[in-house]
Amino acid sequence: MSETETEAPSPLLLERIRRQRRHTLELLTVCAVGLVPWTILLAFTLPSGYTVRQWRTTWVGFDVLLLVAMAATALLGWRRHRGVVVAAVSTGALLVCDAWFDVSLALGTPDVWWSAALAVCVELPLAGFLIHRVLGMLKLAQWPNAPRERVR
Repeated sequence: MSETETEAPSPLLLERIRRQRRHTLELLTVCAVGLVPWTILLAFTLPSGYTVRQWRTTWVGFDVLLLVAMAATALLGWRRHRGVVVAAVSTGALLVCDAWFDVSLALGTPDVWWSAALAVCVELPLAGFLIHRVLGMLKLAQWPNAPRERVR
């Protein structure tokens, strides 16, 4: 065998991967379906305004989480560790959430323009850049040779 060839995974391993994939997709499907009535319920029952007590703690805590995700992405990237994929996608998702909450919570206030500008010029472009880079890395990944049959 040459260096570029790899052994085919065993049938038992392939079956275990198929079973794990199926269970994961079943769980995600149940969660997505269950989220529909929950979201509708919230749309009709949540108050349009709400006074919070730990506003600063919530936002500083979220920004610390975002900082940790960015730092982890940078560190893993510098170390050329494959975990950078998970860190970069997590950072991208947190940036999208940050943009959403910044803008939606500032609606009806003069701060909405500053929030929208940060979302459009910083947070969303950085999130898009990170996710684009991850997709590029995944295209370069060497996947084990497996039979080209339909995975159930």
